Amino acid sequence: MTTLSSGFARARRWLREHPLAFDATLAFCTLVAMICSSFTDPGDGHGPPAFGARTPELFSVLLMTLTAAALVLRRRRPMQVLAVTAALAAVEYVLMDPPAPVVMSTVIALYTVASRTDRPTTWRVGLLTMGGLTAAAMVFGSTAWYSQENFGVFAWTGLASAAGDAVRSRRAFVDAIRERAERAERTREEEARRRVAEERLRIARDLHDVVAHHIALVNVQAGVAAHVMDKRPDQAKEALAHVRDASRSALNELRVTVGLLRQQGDPEAPTEPAPGLAVLGELVTTFRNAGLPVEVACADRDRLPAAVDLAAYRVIQEALTNVRKHAGAGAKAEVSVVRVGATAEVTVLDNGRGSAGRRPGTGPADGPPGDGDGLDSGGHGLVGMRERVTALGGALTAGPRYGGGFRVHAILPVEARTGEPERPGTAGGTGLRR
Repeated sequence: MTTLSSGFARARRWLREHPLAFDATLAFCTLVAMICSSFTDPGDGHGPPAFGARTPELFSVLLMTLTAAALVLRRRRPMQVLAVTAALAAVEYVLMDPPAPVVMSTVIALYTVASRTDRPTTWRVGLLTMGGLTAAAMVFGSTAWYSQENFGVFAWTGLASAAGDAVRSRRAFVDAIRERAERAERTREEEARRRVAEERLRIARDLHDVVAHHIALVNVQAGVAAHVMDKRPDQAKEALAHVRDASRSALNELRVTVGLLRQQGDPEAPTEPAPGLAVLGELVTTFRNAGLPVEVACADRDRLPAAVDLAAYRVIQEALTNVRKHAGAGAKAEVSVVRVGATAEVTVLDNGRGSAGRRPGTGPADGPPGDGDGLDSGGHGLVGMRERVTALGGALTAGPRYGGGFRVHAILPVEARTGEPERPGTAGGTGLRR
């Protein structure tokens, strides 16, 4: 049974891949059925049909052959094939008595038209074919108009129209389901790619925020230590202590950030809180130890939502890092965080004399920051700040100040999105477990 079913499956697959061969086979089988039926006399309806009771005329055999041959082209030209078979069937009813079953080919052709056209066309063509052939059989046949042969023509042509329409509807339904499934699959793949891209961007931004700041401070303090090592060893020792503290902080934050890549539920995953304005004093102290005077004016630092609090902290961290790297010697910075209605405004100013083209975001294509120290040489710091702020629905502006210096100003909405769930790519995504 398994071998037989596999053989049928292979034959069906081959015929489906070669529709012309299938139609030729169908035409041959139809011709055999019509010729065999033409030898059968249905009788008067009170007894069984008698095979061999009559012999078809040569003209009827010719018509049956022509209609069967036309079925080979039923897929390519269904309307033309239906017209030819219906016309030849009508000719058979008009000229021959008793008529041969040429109408079999018309039934198959009508089914093909119904299965490949729309429903209104099926109704029009089907009713025309049914009415025309039935009328020809009733008017020109030798039997009574109400004989079963005449109503059989009406029934078979009507059944062909209904079956073809049902098959067409079924195909359309299956195609619609398949299309929806494919579209849903494409949507899932696009959503997965989008989430992967957002996650990569968020991780890159967090790594930049964590590492660039500390590496810049380590670079500055290492330079100070190398400069005063021989003449002022105490100051060199203090600078190296700051290097050690900055590197330890970088390692700790890096460990927490990379911990996000662990699988959910991993008991070893870090759970330290995300940095925010509550530890702004420690951040400012590291810059002061690096030789950058910073004045701070911060109000309501503990009242901001977590996502806004983190974004404000990262903006200040990146802005001060850029001041230390690019503002030049003797520069001072001012930091302010003010709650204004439903927004929090973060401003970082400096009076540095470094050239505007050496600041991130002021040169061509956010050009290189100048000395190449740290990790901001590609100009990603300002981009990362803007991404964090705009992800929360805020706005960020950065540019040179009139009379010298640089200004970074961020406006963060405090209430607009606090009730919404945070997306993976928003500024609230820190890479830290809270």
